[in-house]
Amino acid sequence: MARDRAARPEAKPLRLFVAIEVPDPVKDAVEAAFAPWREGFPRARWVPRENLHVTLKFLGRTWPRLTDWVPQQVAAAVTDVSRFSARLRGVGSFPSAKRGRALWAGFDETDPIAALAAEIEASLTDEFPTEKRPFHPHLTVARSDPPLKLPAAYQATDLESDAWEVSHVVLFRSHLGRPTPRYEPLARFPLSR
Repeated sequence: MARDRAARPEAKPLRLFVAIEVPDPVKDAVEAAFAPWREGFPRARWVPRENLHVTLKFLGRTWPRLTDWVPQQVAAAVTDVSRFSARLRGVGSFPSAKRGRALWAGFDETDPIAALAAEIEASLTDEFPTEKRPFHPHLTVARSDPPLKLPAAYQATDLESDAWEVSHVVLFRSHLGRPTPRYEPLARFPLSR
């Protein structure tokens, strides 16, 4: 008897996203800056240290027929993108401070990250819908439902990391689970020198 096609592991979609990895010293700065807020918002779901990253493109459900195509597209998209320096500075929340569903760390210079994300977005439009919302480079630190009403002091949180060189992007697979997902790097794509 033939196996049901849907039951085969290779027939199931993967949850994929493209991101920038964050080095340990930057994670240290994020943890130190947000430490007081962990106590203030105990019901928020805090992103584990190992999951901290900067999403450039969330692909979501990706069918097996695209598992070779996606890496080819991402590799081609970043071939001519130069390495650049990044530094976290400041904090914020989506959609607003009155309804904080996502707490994040921002960047002092967003243009190189936005340009990189635009290249990746453009390379994948044949198979993935274009994001309608404007791209806002950030590193998500916590999520909350119901949303948090953030005090004015939150916006003044002192966060400034050391700069690091963004030399590559990573294609990650997300394995959903509780209490948090696990992110598996599938491939790294170097930026040009």
